[in-house]
Amino acid sequence: MNNNSLLSHRNEEPENGILYMVGTPIGNLNDISQRALNILKNVSFIACEDTRQTKKIMNKFNISNKLISFNKHNSSIKIPKIIKDLREGKSIAIVSDAGMPGICDPGEDIARCLKCEGIDIICIPGACAAITALVSSGLPSSNFVFEGFLPKKQIDREKILLDISKNEKTTIIYESPKRLRKLLKQLFEFCGGDREIIVARELTKKFEEHVGNNINDVIDFFKDKDIIGEITIVIKGINKGDLKIDKLTIKKDLNDLINAGLSLSAASKYLAKKNGIKKSEVYNMI
Repeated sequence: MNNNSLLSHRNEEPENGILYMVGTPIGNLNDISQRALNILKNVSFIACEDTRQTKKIMNKFNISNKLISFNKHNSSIKIPKIIKDLREGKSIAIVSDAGMPGICDPGEDIARCLKCEGIDIICIPGACAAITALVSSGLPSSNFVFEGFLPKKQIDREKILLDISKNEKTTIIYESPKRLRKLLKQLFEFCGGDREIIVARELTKKFEEHVGNNINDVIDFFKDKDIIGEITIVIKGINKGDLKIDKLTIKKDLNDLINAGLSLSAASKYLAKKNGIKKSEVYNMI
């Protein structure tokens, strides 16, 4: 089959030898599309992050099809088998527990592998928590950065937090309810309490909640609350020209220069000139 026929064939029965990346609801099951249901009914089988979650959709819409587990723990084993099945002409759907497969889950890995193998992939679009939160946040949405879940390793995490503190674009982050307070504290340290932010919780569900204004207000709101549900955070970028002195980096550079053998005076003089500030300002950062 040539590419032109594939491009014109998007709403009907699944084709053999094609992987379908199917978007599923992020909460409200009624958000699933008719096209997605049609694909799930008619593919050879469905590879899903958690069969228990996917069965909720199957049961609600009376779909009977074979499910296999495909997640971060077994993807390296399952990908070769899926490729083999596709080579044999089977049609396969990939779904995550919620939202678009490939966003913060192993769907990204299989998509990359299939592109290298020359196997066709068709995306069946659906809900996405990042976009849903962004659109409802009221924050600038023409240009944005999606960071997903921040890394746990401190040095990697702080690098991204530093980027966020200086970015003029809106940033979207995912976080677990257990780690939300820690992340808010870090955002306060890097971005300041006045930075505009929206924390969206339980999107599309019965108890959907949007908490916002600024980091100070959000920290205060969640201070004594039990936090449950999926969390998406939208952070406004800085206004152009408002970039503050990067104190964290200057402090690190100062320590590195002193450890390398420079005197405090010489290191401060160098960093002051490099960053366009007074030498006394570098001293005050110690």
